Amino acid sequence: MAEQEVEQCDVAVIGGGPGGSTAAALLARRGYKVIALEKARHPRFHIGESLLPMNLPVFERLGVLDKVRELGVFKPGADFEADNARGYNTYAFARAIGQSPPHAYQVWRQDFDKMLYEHARASGADAREGHEVVQVEQRGAREGWLDVKTDDGRTYAIQARYVVDASGRDALLSTKKKLRRKNDQHQSAAIFGHFRAAARRAGEDEGNISIYSFAHGWMWMIPLPNGVMSVGAVCRPDYLKQRKGRTVEFLLDTLKLSPALWARVQHAELIDNEVRVTGNYSYDSTRMGGPGWVLVGDAFAFLDPVFSSGVYLAMSGAEQAAAVVDRALREPAREASLLRKLERRQRAGMARFSFFIYRFNGPVMQQMFRQPRNTWQLEQGVISMLAGDLFDTPVVLRKLRLFKLVYLICMLRDWRRSRAEHKYRLAQARAEFTGGNTPLDKS
Repeated sequence: MAEQEVEQCDVAVIGGGPGGSTAAALLARRGYKVIALEKARHPRFHIGESLLPMNLPVFERLGVLDKVRELGVFKPGADFEADNARGYNTYAFARAIGQSPPHAYQVWRQDFDKMLYEHARASGADAREGHEVVQVEQRGAREGWLDVKTDDGRTYAIQARYVVDASGRDALLSTKKKLRRKNDQHQSAAIFGHFRAAARRAGEDEGNISIYSFAHGWMWMIPLPNGVMSVGAVCRPDYLKQRKGRTVEFLLDTLKLSPALWARVQHAELIDNEVRVTGNYSYDSTRMGGPGWVLVGDAFAFLDPVFSSGVYLAMSGAEQAAAVVDRALREPAREASLLRKLERRQRAGMARFSFFIYRFNGPVMQQMFRQPRNTWQLEQGVISMLAGDLFDTPVVLRKLRLFKLVYLICMLRDWRRSRAEHKYRLAQARAEFTGGNTPLDKS
């Protein structure tokens, strides 16, 4: 590094996704010299198009709510397949019992991410695209060194007082520090594409995300702008191992396993005949931060996407992390306790999501979603969970604890099937799956 150009800054932010852009914008606003580094160039493809109502207060504090509204499809709720006349139950966000907003949006992530990165730049961050961090070295509590390679072949180094790793599933610091660990409770993989002219729900449910269950996992339908529908399946690894030949046919054959979903897709056009597969969703890190560094969003952990939690956990976590970085730079003696508190908070919210995620394909949870009852406001508590209200609202947390008790009682009534599903889930969590994070068939 001594022979390279070395730049100085207060905070270096690795990654230009929602978490990185949020942290960069907020820290630049606080007066810090921030260098934000994104290895690709916007717009770049990313999955995770369905946002949660609890994203909206974060957007408002960032000053981008109007821009999200312009980019997005109005999302009033989520619907799940059911045995009734309509064929589904809607969980309308307006019925939540906390203070969460009554709706959310669904967006093309390449446009959404680009907007957030440009907003970080407009907020004062030195936001650079095509700049890949290839090495990170922590030489001291306020001396982080980054080796950077640009896409035009130039190399340089950055010395930062603090490093925020928002590198997504690359998990740069977590991997380097050997903190990353596979989730031993859950593993899944996804296969998906984008369709034009798929049937949307009627009336006020038009913008819903729709969730369907099938024998090997669950499927989604997410309405996007300009008549596009994101459609895919999150599957247990042993199912995707059966994939042979062209991935396009495998996706279509998979979607046919849900007759209700296939009825909405069968006459639609798969855009560019393109299908993507991504594997090994679930992992976390043994620590969230240390002297002079912190992990944000997917760089820290990622859950199965069934409840669309990724963007919200990344942005809310980044907002909290930015406050910690600010305080740590001003009061270094408080850094360790602030990081511990931040990690406890983030893990608590993830654990509340995880309770539902791990059990979503089990017989008891399926029955509860297909035939919801609002006894003791439990259904409304679940709606608040779906809205992302998992951190600070006591009434919601009480309802979720009560839901767990009711779930346990129901599980004991059907303990044989529940035990079988639990054993199968753990076996799949240990299975090896090598599906990549790259686009596959385009033919």
